[in-house]
Amino acid sequence: MITIHHLGHSQSERIIWLCEELGLPYELVHYKRDAVTRLSPPELKALHPLGAAPLIEDQGLLLAESAAIVEYIITRHGNDRLKPGPDHTDYTDFLYWFHFSNGNLQPVMLRLMTVRSAKLPIDHPMLASAQDRLDKVLHHMDTRLGNVPYLAGQELSAADIMSIFSLTTMRLFLPVDFGPYPHIRAYLQRIGERPAYRSAISKGDPDLTPLLT
Repeated sequence: MITIHHLGHSQSERIIWLCEELGLPYELVHYKRDAVTRLSPPELKALHPLGAAPLIEDQGLLLAESAAIVEYIITRHGNDRLKPGPDHTDYTDFLYWFHFSNGNLQPVMLRLMTVRSAKLPIDHPMLASAQDRLDKVLHHMDTRLGNVPYLAGQELSAADIMSIFSLTTMRLFLPVDFGPYPHIRAYLQRIGERPAYRSAISKGDPDLTPLLT
């Protein structure tokens, strides 16, 4: 059975949700963030040099990095579900949006969070640049979701599982107004109606009300 080491309010919610969607059994080990630093506790750091979350154990294997874990679980345990194959019409869209989450969306949000924390003047060019980049990324996603119900196309895929954390839980750390993005808001409502997503959040972060608006 897969063991998921889950840091509260973190990207490891992706792995819980994935296992719920695939109907896979798993053991969940919870960790709380340090109250001051908001970082991983010593217990999680003892398992991985970077104190990484998510982290899974499976048949003697210890694996970090959410994208690697998602691919591993889908390939090893999920019969390639939630991952369109090379002959599928959505294959290239899936690849693009699967990697977009950690290649663009999450980094630009982290950049803006870092710049905001520096307490720069509101007209500082670094702040404007970081905000502009995030605006472009969200507009890009909103346009995509105006044409299809899910990022890869007509069906939920691992691309969605990789992206939702940044659009929901990450906003606990970086408040973002989704008012200008109606298609993202509608998308989040669709995700929020999924039993597997609701189950994942209730098990992983029962204190969390997902930011689905």
